[in-house]
Amino acid sequence: MFDRRDPVIYGTEQDGPLDHEQLECYRQDGFLFFPAFFTSRELKRYIRELGRLCADPAMVGREDVITEPDSKKIRSIFRVHHHSGVFADLCRHPRVLPMAEQLLGSPVYVHQSRINYKPGFKGKGFNWHSDFETWHAEDGMPGMRAVSCSIILTDNDEFNGPLMLIPGSHRYFVPCAGPTPENHYKESLKHQQFGVPDNGSLERLIRAGGLRSATGPAGSLLLFDCNLLHGSNANMSPRPRSNVFFVYNSVFNTPHRPFSGTMRRPEFLSEREDFGPLEVAA
Repeated sequence: MFDRRDPVIYGTEQDGPLDHEQLECYRQDGFLFFPAFFTSRELKRYIRELGRLCADPAMVGREDVITEPDSKKIRSIFRVHHHSGVFADLCRHPRVLPMAEQLLGSPVYVHQSRINYKPGFKGKGFNWHSDFETWHAEDGMPGMRAVSCSIILTDNDEFNGPLMLIPGSHRYFVPCAGPTPENHYKESLKHQQFGVPDNGSLERLIRAGGLRSATGPAGSLLLFDCNLLHGSNANMSPRPRSNVFFVYNSVFNTPHRPFSGTMRRPEFLSEREDFGPLEVAA
């Protein structure tokens, strides 16, 4: 584990809607949480589209649709901004896109998008991990110049497996020990055993920064740094937990060859062709 070498924020207070206090909070903690960010009218449209995608039989069996380890229940739908015009507009939302551009100090494109479903009683958790460690090692992302946007589409509470964060962990790079198996993504998207931090590093970072849960009503929004350690527990309640993710990457940080020397993962996990900057939706 060593200190981060890249900046946390590339833009300034004059470059977007986030004020000085918000930028400093993001710099120190690695995330910002906005409860009830979207209006009820906007939210209804997104939830309706969520249900349509989940019920669409054409989704079953696709490589970019991941099911739970022990069932056919959908766990994740990747490239969701390609599957849905509604979510294509959402990733270019006029109150969201400018924040990503401000944090990254440049135009951005979508490196990865997905919906995470966590059905009641059946939804499994995600082990602690840093997205950047995987994107750097397995996708070839050069630097820590990306931000994840998680939009809560159903209420996230302490019982249905909300995202958990380790504040301040983004200020360190935690290499994951051991080789990465070939086609590791096929198992890691269901249950991640490799590419996770060691317990000693986790304990040190949690003692220093504590733990936070991104709990809030449907329509809340979470922005977090690509190197922030995060994870989630299984859904122990009857209520589903569904979030949509957009990973914004700077157009100056496009992936090259994987830094681990492995084969590239599929394009639905790491955009490799369309690096054109996003424009705000009309």
